[in-house]
Amino acid sequence: MEMTTALWSFALVVGLLTLTPGLDTALILRTSALGHRRQAWGVVLGIQTGTLLWGALTSAGVTALLTASQLGYEILRWAGAAYLVWMGVGMLRSRAHPEPEDAAAADTPADTPAHGPADGLAAGWRRGLLTNLLNPKVGVFYVAVLPQFIPAGAPHFAAGVALTCVHVVEGLLWSTVLVGFAQALRGWLRRPSARRAMDRVTGLAVVGFGVKLAVSD
Repeated sequence: MEMTTALWSFALVVGLLTLTPGLDTALILRTSALGHRRQAWGVVLGIQTGTLLWGALTSAGVTALLTASQLGYEILRWAGAAYLVWMGVGMLRSRAHPEPEDAAAADTPADTPAHGPADGLAAGWRRGLLTNLLNPKVGVFYVAVLPQFIPAGAPHFAAGVALTCVHVVEGLLWSTVLVGFAQALRGWLRRPSARRAMDRVTGLAVVGFGVKLAVSD
């Protein structure tokens, strides 16, 4: 398999994976729809940083330990499940009325940069990164799939990172669509009842992902 063919083939596989609704989609939509645009992009960048790290570690052979060590996998799995449940419960407990900085952001033009803890790029990046890295299934996916697309004779690490970058680019493009769609809902989400519904739906989804990760084999 030539490198060009491998890139296109891998792009098709991870493209379908990217378009499949999941935890990443829920976090990006919820954060952006509530008006935290900077934090939403932080979540996006954090998720893609995690993806790049998984790809690099897989290319270096490190993530093979996840499939070889049951204890290592279980530790990461339970840590990820606990983090997701904690995050989801926090969303469920959030108040329906916007915080002062949220109210100010709602009256701020879309092209005005938002500042403050709620809209922090770094806070979103940490959330996205932890969500991605604490999901051992992402590592297992890369261990199982990525090596199959690396052409024989190609530099293993460089080819693996190049393929991972394809996944990252597709993730960024799809995230741009999600953020734009969520921004269009901001007017509707200014109502407390709508914000409450968004938090409950997303919180339940995140808790569900955490429980599923905990009970999965």
